[in-house]
Amino acid sequence: MLSGERVPNLELEEGELARVEENIKKFIRKSVDEAGMDGLVIGLSGGIDSTLTAYLAVDAIGADRTYGVIMPSKVNKEENMHDAVQVAKDLEMDYSVIGIESIVEEVEGVVGRSGLGGKLNIESDKVTGNLSGRIRAVILYRIANSSNAMVIGTGNKTEALIGYFTKYGDGAVDCHPIGNLYKCQVRQLANWIGVPEKYITKAPTAGLWEGQTDEKELGMDYDTLDSILFLLEEEGLSLIEIQDLLQVDKKQVHRVEQLHKESEHKRIVPPSPEKLF
Repeated sequence: MLSGERVPNLELEEGELARVEENIKKFIRKSVDEAGMDGLVIGLSGGIDSTLTAYLAVDAIGADRTYGVIMPSKVNKEENMHDAVQVAKDLEMDYSVIGIESIVEEVEGVVGRSGLGGKLNIESDKVTGNLSGRIRAVILYRIANSSNAMVIGTGNKTEALIGYFTKYGDGAVDCHPIGNLYKCQVRQLANWIGVPEKYITKAPTAGLWEGQTDEKELGMDYDTLDSILFLLEEEGLSLIEIQDLLQVDKKQVHRVEQLHKESEHKRIVPPSPEKLF
């Protein structure tokens, strides 16, 4: 994936795309079969990651075994929620729309009325956003548990490497079919399998607070982020080498390295003491 000058090229060739598509679908079928499950439950946001995952899941095990759940809150753009519904309709999946705002407000209210109310910053956008993500996970598992289904994840490799997901929220899933694809490869695979263009080109957002977009929050576009991560993690280049090679601001490279280090706890099983006796 590197040229002679070591500039990363993460784009997949046609043959690679075909293999990736088939391998992901095999992975989905195997995950469901080995767990003895009847199907999958997937949270649909109207974004490219969940849309691509839904297309692959339906192609792998069928629309009749894939159930979509759309969980809007007050900060979600109405357009994205309409897109999520349209994905389910296009794929002929059964789906539910379950608003979570009343649940978020109830939890915040309970915390606010507790003795901790004055000590906790419960109005923080990030705190409330993470709470929303965890509530969505609870709903997905409630539906999955009652229908002998797995919760299928929609996270990609870029997000995993920098911890750009909510621990026990959108990170709380049974499998991650696109978890080894960088964001740029997610877009490429989506285009390859025929996902409509509007899902591929829209600005990515986690929908955690009003006006939030991934690239604005991260301070760089995904292509730059993907390149930095690839050179840092897979090529083992130093921060100075990456900065010189990509001709990017050193602050961006340092930020990516910091995000990766600080999110280590999100990528491992919660630890226990190695020795007790």
